[in-house]
Amino acid sequence: MASVVTLPIKLNATPSGWSKPSSSKPSSSIELPLYPAGPSFIGLARRQILQRSFEEDDKFILSEREKLQSEKEDKGDGLQYPGLGEEDEPQHVLNQDPKEWKKQDHYAVLGLGHLRYKAHDEHIRVAHRRKVLRHHPDKKAAQHGANDDSFFKCIQKAHETLTNNDKRKQFDSVDWNIEDEVPDLKSLKPEEFVDICNKVFAREGRFSKVQPVPEFGSLDAPKKEVEGFYDFFYNFDSWRSFEWHDKEVNEGSDNRDDKRFTEKKNKSERTRRKKEDNTRLRVLVDDVLALDPRIKRIKAEEKAARDAKKKGTSATPKVLTPAEKKAAEEKKKKEEAEKKEAEKKALEASKGDREVAKKAKEAARKNLKKWKKAIATVISSSNYFQAAGTAPSASVIEKQLSELDLLVELSEPEEIKDLKEKIEKAGSGEPAKQALVERANALGEKGQGKFTEFA
Repeated sequence: MASVVTLPIKLNATPSGWSKPSSSKPSSSIELPLYPAGPSFIGLARRQILQRSFEEDDKFILSEREKLQSEKEDKGDGLQYPGLGEEDEPQHVLNQDPKEWKKQDHYAVLGLGHLRYKAHDEHIRVAHRRKVLRHHPDKKAAQHGANDDSFFKCIQKAHETLTNNDKRKQFDSVDWNIEDEVPDLKSLKPEEFVDICNKVFAREGRFSKVQPVPEFGSLDAPKKEVEGFYDFFYNFDSWRSFEWHDKEVNEGSDNRDDKRFTEKKNKSERTRRKKEDNTRLRVLVDDVLALDPRIKRIKAEEKAARDAKKKGTSATPKVLTPAEKKAAEEKKKKEEAEKKEAEKKALEASKGDREVAKKAKEAARKNLKKWKKAIATVISSSNYFQAAGTAPSASVIEKQLSELDLLVELSEPEEIKDLKEKIEKAGSGEPAKQALVERANALGEKGQGKFTEFA
């Protein structure tokens, strides 16, 4: 960092003939710091650090100024693309009919045939500007006396198409000037196969909505990279459309039916072409996958790993002496006998459990009948819950006994036992009926809508 140096500067004496102004007086002198800065100091520092002479430093400054001026000119005039748009056009390009603009090679018209879909906006802007300067009708008329503006119209149509994103995508979707043939992959060596596939899928990847597109990769690509590539292209999401092939409605036709029919036919044709293109790409990926030498290599590596693991885990069988063999056989027989005995006991135990469960079930069934009879006795002694002095009708008696049967059927034996004890404790009449109603409500969805007397 530069240090601050205070210089002892003093004012000179007043020159002879100088007189003091009558209206003002000079200010008193003050001391100010002097900092090492400015172009002179920077030039000195540059020369010292880079160890350059004055002549060498002047040459460097001059070259930097020329470079800066060149960059400014490039931005304004596109000089960073020498020769772009200034080449001589082939005769078949010059002879194109502007009315047949759908058959026109727009990239070739602007001199971008070597770039095509890789051309960016600045390429198109510079090429169009230079083509216009060369082929403007006024310039041709002044030079040759001709007034042919056909190619100029082609230039304007090409610029209009390629500067519109939608129209350019439509043209790029069907660009017939791109070599898209796939050679016979079966006859290729592994290195050639990988090289060709990298070029083919780089070309196919230009239609992907998802960017960047994974490369096919090298011959020794790892399994994860190879699987990622095939996953991407098996789920390829293409923006490719085929509207460029749409048929135009007849000029001067105002018939709506004609327009609708043409639009419907165009839509159907686009769908068909799109489906064919998706099938074409899927077949290509299938063929490449079947012939990919990397897949064979990966499978061989996995098999070798499995075999190595199997060999590593399998121990060498121990050679037994006759005594050890006899002891091992006796131990095996003993274990088998113990196993059979355990199975026999388990079978007997399960048989005994089944018998106990059967007896318990029969006892519960008998008890259930008793408990049901006791509840029915309480219901009958309660005059079937009718008012005193009123004889219950046969329908009421039948309904209450039927609902009691249903209640017993939908409940567990223990629940019926508890119900019987509650009813006997309640006595008869309304308390007994309330116990029945509570049991019916406790059934929930099983008894919903099935009870009226005990609801």
